[in-house]
Amino acid sequence: MTDFHDAPAVPSADDALRQRLGINRRRFLSTCTAVGAGAIAAPVFGAAPALAQPRHGDHGHGHGRGHELVPADKRGIILYTVRDATGRDPLASDLPSGFREVFKELARYGYRQVEFAGYGQHANAPGGANLESVAGAKLLRSWLDEYGLRAQGNHGFIPSSWPFTQPDLDTFKKHLEIANILGMDHMGTGGDPTGSSYKADWDVAADKWNALGEIARRAGIKLYTHNHDAAYGFLLDGGPLDAQGRPTRSSGTRKLEHFLKATDPKTVWLEMDIYWAHVAQYKFHTYTAHDGSQREKVFDPAALVSRNNKRYPLFHAKDGTRNDTSGEGYDMVPFGTGVIDYTTFFSRVGAKNYHNPMVEQDNAPSSTDLGQSLKHAKIGYGNLAALRKK
Repeated sequence: MTDFHDAPAVPSADDALRQRLGINRRRFLSTCTAVGAGAIAAPVFGAAPALAQPRHGDHGHGHGRGHELVPADKRGIILYTVRDATGRDPLASDLPSGFREVFKELARYGYRQVEFAGYGQHANAPGGANLESVAGAKLLRSWLDEYGLRAQGNHGFIPSSWPFTQPDLDTFKKHLEIANILGMDHMGTGGDPTGSSYKADWDVAADKWNALGEIARRAGIKLYTHNHDAAYGFLLDGGPLDAQGRPTRSSGTRKLEHFLKATDPKTVWLEMDIYWAHVAQYKFHTYTAHDGSQREKVFDPAALVSRNNKRYPLFHAKDGTRNDTSGEGYDMVPFGTGVIDYTTFFSRVGAKNYHNPMVEQDNAPSSTDLGQSLKHAKIGYGNLAALRKK
């Protein structure tokens, strides 16, 4: 496995200053943390990024460039994949730690986009533990600009109340403000609109998301929801009612298919987690129709995207090997090392200059190999960049 430090580093201003002062990294970071907690300098958002030149591992050059399935500026990663690195204590490790160092490392690999999974990091990292504020967003934006990265989304706050309470609305609007400072086109969540299987609950969820989407639209942000496997299971929307008066059978419509039809395409978008969509394909292939008959309907994730292409601006690019004993059909592995056919998927959905694939691996962090998540992030970038049309 390739070590994540094998690419030549581009010295940052911090590195140069530390060398001139003759102090070690931990002492320097400790000083930066104290300064960052007390006074955050306003970033210059238009500044030239430190890593604006072509990156190590960028496969977009030379033979086959025109056949690449994911253009260089669309190659992203959700920071949940490397959450152990952003949460690492920089005073206790020489590995990349905290948002700024992780941004630098991801840019070295070639990534151009990141999707946040919250705004927390280790308290000893520059800026402190919680950057979920206007000041914190400005600091994050300065680091993104420094390393030539763009924020493309966040799995953040969605109000639990409906109708909305004022505190929930205030928090949601604060997150929209943060998203705008970070330069995001999209803001979303890591959960399904509802965990229910019943049509009535999905109708309520659609009403709520239409309202949230309109608030986001007025702020200039596209609001998106993210799926796990259950959201592509079959909707219970007919047949005999149970003791609570709820339907027990299905028309064969999948939950998120209904959500797509019930929400406004001008205000509500979706992010398909391609791995969980394939788990749904494995798990949810037979349903009980309204008349009681058993019917087969195999899920085709790429076909659903193709029919609703503009509704899917983001993907989670996550891979797996087959496991027919797990109940889910797959075991998660680094992107490009599994059996999910991403060449065919991206070829079928097209619109490569519209979609934003984010490499994700839920199990990348390791308690025994502390650099594993970053190593796997590098592997994922290389394999994403190498995808070509057949």
